[in-house]
Amino acid sequence: MVEINQLLQVMVDKGGSDLHLEVGRPPLIRFHGRLRALSTPPLATEDTLALMRSITSERAQQELNQVGGSDFGFSFGDQARFRVSIFKQKGCVGLVLRQISNQIMSLEDIGLPHNIKSLLSKPRGMLLVTGPTGSGKTTSLASMIDFMNTEYDYHIITVEDPIEYYHTHKKSIITQREIGADVPSFAEALRRSLRMDPDVILVGEMRDLETIQAAITAAETGHLVMGTLHTTGAARTVDRIIDAFPKEQQEQIRVQVASSLVAVVSQLLIPRIDQQGRVAAFEIMISTPAIANLIRENKTFRIDSAIQTGRKFGMILLDDSLFEHFIAKRISYADMMQRALDPTTLQLKVKQFTEEQKKTP
Repeated sequence: MVEINQLLQVMVDKGGSDLHLEVGRPPLIRFHGRLRALSTPPLATEDTLALMRSITSERAQQELNQVGGSDFGFSFGDQARFRVSIFKQKGCVGLVLRQISNQIMSLEDIGLPHNIKSLLSKPRGMLLVTGPTGSGKTTSLASMIDFMNTEYDYHIITVEDPIEYYHTHKKSIITQREIGADVPSFAEALRRSLRMDPDVILVGEMRDLETIQAAITAAETGHLVMGTLHTTGAARTVDRIIDAFPKEQQEQIRVQVASSLVAVVSQLLIPRIDQQGRVAAFEIMISTPAIANLIRENKTFRIDSAIQTGRKFGMILLDDSLFEHFIAKRISYADMMQRALDPTTLQLKVKQFTEEQKKTP
């Protein structure tokens, strides 16, 4: 049977992002966004069980047996860290391991615009990084935390499930708390963190009403709160937060979100066609008085046009970011259209661009 260390070494050497281990299939590794099977025999029930036990603590195995799944992080020597999800399916055990580099990328390496740095010096408010699973949200947040850690004397508290990037103290003090191991829930961790003299609080995932409410309260009481949501696009993110609350509270929440939201950075990772790897496309909404007003008045459907007219503030629509990558020949037309939020308008834009190119001698 293939050993877990051999598989992890392949991941590190070849730059794989995710390793899938399920009964009836050979191990699969995701390279640059695409799944590839290794040329080894399919895994049997006892294989995935043995692979799981070789890296999983007693606590996580207990959780797997009780609730059918568990998440945790572990280090592969000094080469990389992995975030692991173990689960039961069809009575068998399965695993997905995501590689987290030991190197924290800079904001420039990720491709985030320069004006993000000014947002990270805000004394209070809520900064959200959103996108689907595997879109690089954790990596972007780690880069932002590292920038603040290097530049400012803050107390930064991170609440994660599990901890992915380990930060060392630089100019700031960094307290990293893991759900399950250090604190029972995100909402509880947020409440406790307000008594720990924080400047910045990072919430790994704003996954329920209680956590969203606690994050808004923390942002209103003079802290910079950073968090993630599984939404694509700024307007959808605002709607998702407000829709999490009962109807009778939504008007009040709109007012709170309008006054506390600093920015929404929505991102996607797209396979490159010019070289190996993937490139990030961003939608960036910075909360100007005009945008705060749209949120307050329940006119989020007009946020996209406000982002378009707010380019001078460093804002950009996701589709415009995708288009820029396409005309720079970094991504394919098919990949761009597949990820577009408004494919019809983007198609017209491409048509216009193509026609203008033909006219140019």
